[in-house]
Amino acid sequence: MGIKERQERDRQVVRQAILAAARELFVNEGFRNVSMRKIAERIEYSPAAIYGYFPSKDDIFFALAEEGFRVLADSGAAATKRVTDPLGRLKEALWAFYTFSKQYPQYFELMFLDRSVPSLNQDFQRFEFFQATTARVEADIRACIDSGKFSVGLEPAAALHVLWVGILGAAAINHTGRLAPGEDADALAHDLLEALLAGFTTTLHTTFVASDCALTTPVLEATHHAS
Repeated sequence: MGIKERQERDRQVVRQAILAAARELFVNEGFRNVSMRKIAERIEYSPAAIYGYFPSKDDIFFALAEEGFRVLADSGAAATKRVTDPLGRLKEALWAFYTFSKQYPQYFELMFLDRSVPSLNQDFQRFEFFQATTARVEADIRACIDSGKFSVGLEPAAALHVLWVGILGAAAINHTGRLAPGEDADALAHDLLEALLAGFTTTLHTTFVASDCALTTPVLEATHHAS
């Protein structure tokens, strides 16, 4: 390994250490309560050294959010890879989001529950890749409408928001431990998903209008209210 390769490897190791420390601190103490100095202290670096990797705390959050959304996109793709039925793919994609909340709780909390994080629209180009994921889910909803499985009164983007908000709620209830002892969060999430999809088979007409802004994907809008 040459000098440049070794330097780049070492730089990536430090970068990942910064991100890991920041993710833990953001989740445990809240984004607004964590300083660059505190992150530097966690990995025993000077604040000046941290700034050599990330110009600001916001940049660290954006890097963590990008990691999280890539994991989420990969999880959805893997879950739907061998499913040929649009309705089946839709179920698997939504369940993959719920599973993500359990398998990656730190990412989930930072991306969807912390109200103090910056708006993703401040660095929207970083997250454009995720629009392909939501576009595929919307296409499956459209296919279900066209085949008569769902109401013709549904608008795909609005329907996706409805589904996502429902699953996000189930995931948040589980993540924050709001159920009574002995209550099964997975069963609740399953029943919720089935109920939402069953509702789409009625004469339901959606009234919600999805935004036409650069980040129109519902998952990305989760942190938009924090701006």
